[in-house]
Amino acid sequence: MNSNNIDVGKNGDPEGKVSESEFVNRMPEISSNEGSYALKIFRSSLNILAHILIGVTVGISLLFSFARGIPLGTTMLHIVLCVIGFQLLMSEAILSLCPYNGWSNYLRLADKKRAHTILQVVGSVLALAGCFVMVLAKNVNFNTLHGQFALVAMVFTVASLFNGLTSWYAFELRKCLPGNLSKITHIVFGIVAYAMSAISLCYGFNKGSFKNWASPDFTYTLIAFTGCFTLICIITPIFTFFEKSIGCLRR
Repeated sequence: MNSNNIDVGKNGDPEGKVSESEFVNRMPEISSNEGSYALKIFRSSLNILAHILIGVTVGISLLFSFARGIPLGTTMLHIVLCVIGFQLLMSEAILSLCPYNGWSNYLRLADKKRAHTILQVVGSVLALAGCFVMVLAKNVNFNTLHGQFALVAMVFTVASLFNGLTSWYAFELRKCLPGNLSKITHIVFGIVAYAMSAISLCYGFNKGSFKNWASPDFTYTLIAFTGCFTLICIITPIFTFFEKSIGCLRR
């Protein structure tokens, strides 16, 4: 999900005198005029909070999966693959392109995009593998809200992967495909896939087996954690979507 693409003509090279390769290899610079000091601290704090909540949610899910030992059964393998794929790696893929993200803050733009792509592809492959493991093990699929939201997440994950190629090569394909168009659709597909996976996870937490293991109160706390970090992760992509959409409409 390419949530923070930067155009050469709008950042640091308004006259277009710097080549694409030179621009993407620059070290990122955060403007001193970009919002108030309090806003920067708030955004950084939200980012830290998202990482903490992701770690807690993924960690508890893995503890539940391995509680009965190994080898893992089909359901537990499904949980491990999907949670690591969707909630861990895809979350980090989104956050890698967001401002004030700790581990990627000082990466060059080209390296941020590489990190985003690697995390997104690996996360998507693991998540889809986890979904297909469950689909093949059951005779009836997608008959619950958990499964139905998972199906939507699967479809949009595949669409986001393919669309990511056109977004990655947006500069090279600019003569035949508007760069912002491929990026906008990539953002939309990614947001839908990620949000649907989070909703599906919440319905998974609400199942009796997990509730009995973790207690209802702790289950509802994890659901709240999932909703909170999901919202934090998609804030920047949503703003980027509106910014690029308005830019396209004005042209």
